[in-house]
This record gives sequence, structure tokens and C-alpha cells, in this order.
Amino acid sequence: MTWHLEVDEQTCMASGMCAGLAPELFTLDDDHARPLAPDIEPDELALDAADSCPTVAITVTDGGKEIGPRP
Repeated sequence: MTWHLEVDEQTCMASGMCAGLAPELFTLDDDHARPLAPDIEPDELALDAADSCPTVAITVTDGGKEIGPRP
């Protein structure tokens, strides 16, 4: 089982919250954040990063089902 990480480049404001919280999963470029790898082993930090994104630009999916950000 793997999770898929995606950052909406149009929504991301490059706050750095995700890269600061989970530097092993996200990096911050000049214009926006991006996942270091789009597919990862399940990791609670990915959900925490999606939850903490101020613009809700991060989506975490498991088998096509959106699991993050959490409601």
C-alpha cells in the first residue's frame, strides 16, 4: 500500500509549513512546495502536513481515495 502526495501549484503560496514539518516528504522551491516523491509508504506526517497547509494545497490519496487533508 502506498499513498500519493500532490501539491496544487496554483493554490500553494510557498509558506513552507509542509517542508518545515516533514522535510523528508516535501521541499520548498522558489514558487511553491512539492513532494520529494509522489508515492510514499503511509506516513502520518504527510497527513499532518496536508492538515497544516494554510491554503489546503496538499492532497494525500490512498488507492485513489482522498484521505488528507482531514476534515
